[in-house]
Amino acid sequence: MPRTVSDGGEGFDDIASRSSSHRRMDSIQHGHGYKVGFPPKRSLLAEFSDAVKETFFADDPLREYKDLPKSKKIWLGLQHVFPVLGWSRDYTLGKFKGDLIAGLTIASLCIPQDIGYSKLASLPPQVGLYSSFVPPLIYAAMGSSRDIAIGPVAVVSLLLGTLLQNEIDPKTHPLEYSRLAFTATFFAGVTQAALGFFRLGFIIEFLSHAAIIGFMAGAAVTIALQQLKGFLGIANFTKKTDIVSVMESVWGNVHHGWNWQTILIGASFLAFLLVAKYIGKKNKKLFWVSAIAPLISVIISTFFVYITRADKHGVSIVKNIKKGINQPSASLIYFTGPYLATGFKIGAVAGMIGLTEAIAIGRTFAALKDYQIDGNKEMVALGTMNIVGSMTSCYVATGSFSRSAVNYMAGCKTAVSNVVMSIVVMLTLLLITPLFKYTPNAILSSIIISAVLGLIDYQSAYLIWKVDKLDFLACLGAFFGVVFSSVEYGLLIAVAISLFKILLQVTRPRTALLGNLPRTTIYRNVEQYPDATKVPGVLIVRVDSAIYFTNSNYVKERILRWLRDEEEQQDQKLSKIEFLIVELSPVIDIDTSGIHALEELLKALEKRKIQLVLANPGPAVIQKLRAAKFTDLIGEDKIFLTVGDAVKKFAPKVVDSV
Repeated sequence: MPRTVSDGGEGFDDIASRSSSHRRMDSIQHGHGYKVGFPPKRSLLAEFSDAVKETFFADDPLREYKDLPKSKKIWLGLQHVFPVLGWSRDYTLGKFKGDLIAGLTIASLCIPQDIGYSKLASLPPQVGLYSSFVPPLIYAAMGSSRDIAIGPVAVVSLLLGTLLQNEIDPKTHPLEYSRLAFTATFFAGVTQAALGFFRLGFIIEFLSHAAIIGFMAGAAVTIALQQLKGFLGIANFTKKTDIVSVMESVWGNVHHGWNWQTILIGASFLAFLLVAKYIGKKNKKLFWVSAIAPLISVIISTFFVYITRADKHGVSIVKNIKKGINQPSASLIYFTGPYLATGFKIGAVAGMIGLTEAIAIGRTFAALKDYQIDGNKEMVALGTMNIVGSMTSCYVATGSFSRSAVNYMAGCKTAVSNVVMSIVVMLTLLLITPLFKYTPNAILSSIIISAVLGLIDYQSAYLIWKVDKLDFLACLGAFFGVVFSSVEYGLLIAVAISLFKILLQVTRPRTALLGNLPRTTIYRNVEQYPDATKVPGVLIVRVDSAIYFTNSNYVKERILRWLRDEEEQQDQKLSKIEFLIVELSPVIDIDTSGIHALEELLKALEKRKIQLVLANPGPAVIQKLRAAKFTDLIGEDKIFLTVGDAVKKFAPKVVDSV
């Protein structure tokens, strides 16, 4: 007895038929199977409310509030906004030990990085430290990730610095530059919080994984090239970020601009940092070696410069870092004037990039520890911390992958590790910032170079190349856009290629020719299954996408081309094609343009004296076909639950020979 399984693509009806009783399967085999069902008609309001729910509330956030007293609902609402109210009740001394060690470890990593990243953004070094003090405290109360470490990151710092310098020169107008940075940070927070509050987080999904890989790698190369100024001790360096301008600036200063003492310091400690990173990567138990290496480098190099007075011999140093905690900066934000719109544009771009990075990091570590994070809640938390940060002299902060990885490996249990890090940074600002006066800029360049090398994920790029060449094109486009032009153009190229891929897939969906697998009633793609045989007199085509106005004409033309190709290749011994079966299992929806295309297809087939047959249309499709009276036009006797049922009726000899 042949097996009866769903045909073509598997829809909900196929799954249901597969899991039903043997009695039902027997009835299908003997030609007494079910017909395609018509879902009950629903009101416009019900359809609209369901569409809104699936678009904006797919996770059903109100389910936990059902059948609860008002006081309990209020408490749950507060926990939703401030998750700390939930997990803090179960907090123990054992968890605190893990968080304390993790917090101290990431603090040792973040302090030198923050000083370097603030220079990358062309901001005073203390602003980087400020951004690892206030924002982590806000996130600890509102964030849902246990592992993410908050603070400035290289890519956002570079992006912010590049965009801000296009508007204001930080050397000639430092106050106005800082004001615009705080304004951009404010609007970055507003953008992030608004996306989360209005549940529009799906917008960031338009930047594909491949484009992000390319963008991050390109940004890493650009950041590393920018550090050649401090690494080589060049005083007059280009403000442009493209590789051609940077290399011209580097080689143009080779005879008189390079400082050998600076190069010696930078190269020595870069080698030390890379060796420490290698040790930490090879032996997970020694992760702390790579974590404390930057701070050790800063301490040793600062001491060396101080005792040798290398700053008197051309070695550039940090000089003074302002002592004390964050100063209020709400009054410095541009809420009016020409820089308001500029700050909004820069902030929106920086906020989106920061959001993309933080959500990806949060999901990665949540999967490793088997817990869930709420994407929209994360957006609100990140947005709130940047809004508050902009009012306390901070610039855009987000999740750092390197720090989060160290946080995870150090054994963090909750977001308290961020609080510990924040306290250490606060003590640093209050007590020891003057000690960084003689820290050479070369060591900060070395720390940044060693940090951004991890952003070049060549293994993922190679995997993208093997899996999807179009994805790899998006990856390359984003990479070369950043390296050879600028960060903003690279980002624009990444988004454009991602959108192009979506449009290509929407406008040119896949279709497949189906054949019968021997000794079964299964019909599959003949290219995937070479043993599948075509049914004499019947052409079976599957459409692998919803049919909308963007692709309806293409789908019609592609089906007719399948028919034309089949007629040209047909042997004289085979019977003329009399039936065209269109398998609609993967077609989740259809619009009026799609129905019109089916009507035109039906007319074209009638001229050739070929009958159109539909197999397994889904509930949304059959409902719309019926509303448009297409079912009356084609005849309900031409609509079947499976391809097998259709072949059984119109080519019974083939079925009997199976």
